[in-house]
Amino acid sequence: MGFYSETILPKLCDLAMRNKDLVPYRERVIGAAEGRVVEIGVGSGRNLPFYRSPVKQVLALEPAPNLIAMARRAQHPNMPVDFITGSAEAIPLDNHSVDTVVTTWTLCSIPQAATALAEMRRVLRPGGKLLFAEHGLAPDKNVRRWQDWLTPAWSRISGGCHLNRPIQLMIEDAGFRVDRVETGYMPGPKPMTYMYEGSASPG
Repeated sequence: MGFYSETILPKLCDLAMRNKDLVPYRERVIGAAEGRVVEIGVGSGRNLPFYRSPVKQVLALEPAPNLIAMARRAQHPNMPVDFITGSAEAIPLDNHSVDTVVTTWTLCSIPQAATALAEMRRVLRPGGKLLFAEHGLAPDKNVRRWQDWLTPAWSRISGGCHLNRPIQLMIEDAGFRVDRVETGYMPGPKPMTYMYEGSASPG
């Protein structure tokens, strides 16, 4: 899996993230960011062009060096962007040191997602916010069955992506208060396209 995960998978991830249907989600989520921002799983940098004032600094966290290299070549905003090679399960930032945490299509693939969410809560200042756009567990029984059936094989070929994670519940279980959430299917196969978009505050 070394060659696949290090060379092929980053290119496949970048290709998937070029989906034009994701752009409105990016615009809304990134448009609500402010101050010092840590983006969890910056990937190939597809969110970077959407950052604007009142964002003052972007800390772009990503565990995959090849994706970091791709993100460095992406169009950057006219503000400081610092790339950090590291894991969301051990964010290398001080307590209460950021104003906004951004996560887009990332919680599905973090191995220890509960640990990562606890870390996001730790680094957020009081009054800060978690902004998210994620795909996950659908409300429809038939779609859930497909999600549960597909996830074991899907996760092996997609970098650990789980189709059936209950995103809102995970965020709340980590001690966040969900202030806003909108859900629904975007265009595409239903097991892969049930979206959660919103914001949360550390409880």
